[in-house]
Amino acid sequence: MKILVTGAAGFIGFHTAQALLDRGDEVIGLDNLNGYYDVTLKEARLAQLTPRNGFHFVKADLEDRSAMEKLFAAAKPQRVVHLAAQAGVRFSLTNPHEYINANVVGFLHILEGCRHNGVEHLVYASSSSVYGANTAMPFNVHQNVDHPVSLYAATKKANELMAHTYSHLYRLPVTGLRFFTVYGPWGRPDMSMFLFTDKIIKGEPIDVFNHGHHARDFTFIDDIVQGVVRANDKVATPNPAWSGDRPDPATSAAPYRLYNIGNHSPVQLMDYIACIEKAVGKTAKKNMLPMQPGDVPATFADIEDLKVEIGFEPKTSIEEGVRQFVAWYRNYYGR
Repeated sequence: MKILVTGAAGFIGFHTAQALLDRGDEVIGLDNLNGYYDVTLKEARLAQLTPRNGFHFVKADLEDRSAMEKLFAAAKPQRVVHLAAQAGVRFSLTNPHEYINANVVGFLHILEGCRHNGVEHLVYASSSSVYGANTAMPFNVHQNVDHPVSLYAATKKANELMAHTYSHLYRLPVTGLRFFTVYGPWGRPDMSMFLFTDKIIKGEPIDVFNHGHHARDFTFIDDIVQGVVRANDKVATPNPAWSGDRPDPATSAAPYRLYNIGNHSPVQLMDYIACIEKAVGKTAKKNMLPMQPGDVPATFADIEDLKVEIGFEPKTSIEEGVRQFVAWYRNYYGR
């Protein structure tokens, strides 16, 4: 297939593009290479993709309407895997406009491109952050998620609503994937796995928020990618049992689906840090701090729908995933 992958120089987009190329798909990779984090890391990922047969790179901003219209008209992708976004909960507290531009305006341009160019299926990244103030665990896609606690989460919830509208109005098949704390080789420098590993190796103290009383459903990148690829292959369909009397948020009378992709095994933050300490071979100096605004104490994915309908569930243990990340980090940075 010819597949447009947005955010192709990003962490998840890079790995997804690799997986699609590995099986023989043609990939148009879109990215704007912005400076939210180290651009050289994005360029290094891209350098792995550009020599590969079947890969074509386009540098453009999602919020550039003209550029997006030209891209869709010229490329005519059969399917779209939309992974580009302004990421990060904490950054959204100080840079709210970036999130509206990239995550809302940009997503509109993706939807319009799909609508006007006969795209067969749109798969897009949502986030576990949409569960917000929910406390019933594990988080289930059939739950109401109307109480986000960060603007980043609100933009992801907005994406789900926008996707449903286009699916309803134009019968565009759309599948949203709520990712749970993704980590692994080539990961983002602003995420805890990278920050902790970097500081522990350097002998610098790490910031441990909520005094360590966090739990996260850490999900290894290979598991995320396999879920994305399988979801892309299974085109969303209407749910014939859907009823407006008891509306199910995860499905619709339109071709619309939502899935969690998580390891369905929350890890306590202090246990997570211990895994990194073991892989690095050094004990962390810990700076214990209160919980930050916009954060949540725990995440835990119910993945029953993913298992039944997509036929997949993540398997990678936190110990194995951390080992692979630390090995990549040491090799890439020579530390």
